[in-house]
Amino acid sequence: MHFVKMHGLGNDYIYVDEFLYPGPRDVAAAAPRASDRHTGIGGDGLVLIQPTGAADCRMRMFNADGSEGRMCGNAIRCIAYYMLVRHPERCKGDAVRIETLSGLRVVTAQRDAQGRILSLRADMDEPGFSAQSIPVLSDAPQDVDVPFRGGTKKGVCVCMGSPHVVLFVDEDPMELDLPAVGPAVECCALFPNRVNVEFVRVLADGSLQMRVWERGTGETMACGTGACASAVAAMYTGRIAAREATVHLRGGDLFIEWNAQNNRVYMTGPAAIAFEGDWLEDGEL
Repeated sequence: MHFVKMHGLGNDYIYVDEFLYPGPRDVAAAAPRASDRHTGIGGDGLVLIQPTGAADCRMRMFNADGSEGRMCGNAIRCIAYYMLVRHPERCKGDAVRIETLSGLRVVTAQRDAQGRILSLRADMDEPGFSAQSIPVLSDAPQDVDVPFRGGTKKGVCVCMGSPHVVLFVDEDPMELDLPAVGPAVECCALFPNRVNVEFVRVLADGSLQMRVWERGTGETMACGTGACASAVAAMYTGRIAAREATVHLRGGDLFIEWNAQNNRVYMTGPAAIAFEGDWLEDGEL
């Protein structure tokens, strides 16, 4: 299997360009093996870039445990970067239309004077607040009690094409024992399909510090949909007054805007190609 390793702020996935190369025979089974950082390529999951008649390309994203995800903000930025570099003839200008299980997403490159791609701005659609959009078994999705350190803590549920619950904390999120507090929320019975969990501190300048426990993967360096959900949750609950915010993640910063006119969320951040090669799926030459 020929692959390209790309990352958005350290949220790294293994990508297969199915315009040029065949993907693995059983993607759900291959994803955990390829993602293993000791015996595989290493990554937060496996992503297929596929031809489609509905857009410039289609994304299928599989988490490190083999489960299929509906959306990934960092992955769509990486795919847009890749398409503009490797398949520019399939794109119209600097905009890349990507079909996902959560609908069509458009990602636009922002370039410097020399034409180099500096960042990518993704239209992340409107946030979802209903219990059905998460889904969560609660009549108050933006004021839900989730397990935390032997008790409960209020969480704010937001759908950004994938399900999220945001927990606002007073302490530095880096000091949290994430392997202890993250899985308890991810696998809580309130969330029948599990959930991504963001632990967020609001800083004095209105920016957000975030750490994420991703459904099906565990802690990652960054989560694009999680950064969107965290910013929206902070704005929705009045924790910040502005309709835009910088979100500081372990891998770097994302800039999030929640447009008051069209209700859509926009995410801006970098993407990078790390390396490419061939994975011997069956371990044989």
